[in-house]
Amino acid sequence: MIRLLASVALGLGLVTAATAQERVVNVYNWSDYVDPKALDEFTKETGIKVVYDTYDNNEIVETKLLAGKSGYDIVVPSGPFVQRLIGAKVFQKLDKSKLPNLSNQWPEITKHLSVFDPGNEYAVNYMWGTTGIGVNVKKVKEILGPDAPLNTWDLVMKPEIASKLKACGIYMLDSPEDLFPGVLAYLGLNPDSKRNEDLTKAGDALFRIRGNIQKFHSSEYINALANGDICVAVGYSGDMIQAKSRAEEAKNGVEIAYVIPREGALMWFDSFVIPADAKNVAEAHEFINFMLRPEIAAMNTNYVSYASGNLAAKQHVEPEILNDPGIYPDAATMERLFTNTAYDERSQRTVTRLWTRVKTGR
Repeated sequence: MIRLLASVALGLGLVTAATAQERVVNVYNWSDYVDPKALDEFTKETGIKVVYDTYDNNEIVETKLLAGKSGYDIVVPSGPFVQRLIGAKVFQKLDKSKLPNLSNQWPEITKHLSVFDPGNEYAVNYMWGTTGIGVNVKKVKEILGPDAPLNTWDLVMKPEIASKLKACGIYMLDSPEDLFPGVLAYLGLNPDSKRNEDLTKAGDALFRIRGNIQKFHSSEYINALANGDICVAVGYSGDMIQAKSRAEEAKNGVEIAYVIPREGALMWFDSFVIPADAKNVAEAHEFINFMLRPEIAAMNTNYVSYASGNLAAKQHVEPEILNDPGIYPDAATMERLFTNTAYDERSQRTVTRLWTRVKTGR
């Protein structure tokens, strides 16, 4: 009996030790935004378990982080939200000595990101892209004619055109922060304007075409486009490329094109940051550094069809992605892209009010 109790005690001690040694990193990222093989490789190499949760809009992340004790070690918010949450002291500064693979990052993208994170102290870019228009080419040309231009915000912002496309279905992002800059540019206004008058003009323009929009959602348009259920979607570049790929894989005859409007488009950045109250800071740095390896960064780009903020990864990116101007725009198109900074409290209230009016019709 004594020997048995000793064995049990020894067994419990080993279990306790194993449990104490278990390493974990809790990641909160956008849906469909990482190659699962990359997570498996990370765990296999480091022994660190990845607990991976997903979301589909920045507001959810912001609410959880501001409330505190989110339980996450890494989150991946977009530029203006990074800026605003840095101001709220929600993040901790990165220990760059633990991120040697930062040397692989794209200097131009890092410079753009510094608009939101001066000195690049808190955030490391994961993916970047544009907010533009996904088009079911055949359906749109059937309705508007074979010579109708597709690379313009007119498709959704001109009531007389959008009303024609309503029959085949239009989806739009449920994200005013991603929509208002493009609408402002379309109206010939500063896309980063915080003026109440300008924001109201953008809100009014969206209100005028709201009746033509079948749904406001930030992810459902991918499958809707791929399946041919809708013919136009305003959304993120990589999502549109995913829709195109899914249609091609399904061999359903649906031809999807992603266009960056000639009037200009918003350039967005999703970046790794570590919450101030993260419990597994060492593991978070290991995870980020792993994701900054060129071959891993390329693996994720090849999986999700978004441009990586990792310049060294380009040599490993599949040619059809690297040579797609909707993902990696040429120099001329890059000049038509712009960034937007975070709204202050007053302008945020204005945008929220205007967006509620657009969505509810009241």
